[in-house]
Amino acid sequence: MIGLMVYPIITDLSVLEAIRDAFRKIFEHQYDDVVVYGDRESDVVLHEGPVRMRGDGWLELPTGRLISPEAVHHIDIRSEN
Repeated sequence: MIGLMVYPIITDLSVLEAIRDAFRKIFEHQYDDVVVYGDRESDVVLHEGPVRMRGDGWLELPTGRLISPEAVHHIDIRSEN
């Protein structure tokens, strides 16, 4: 018989929210002023201004729109939050 691994299921939403918040503090960053470029030569500007870097690599703009990590070549950070 094949042994089964049993994993506990967390059903307490406050525990899940605490875990999510801990990871958010580690992996997400907010910046007041950045320039997001779509090319190496810095000719293609995708966004200027505040941005939130999400833990999954996507950039969230103040409007709620998202920029894919695949679209971004590099980011110049002018000031941090």
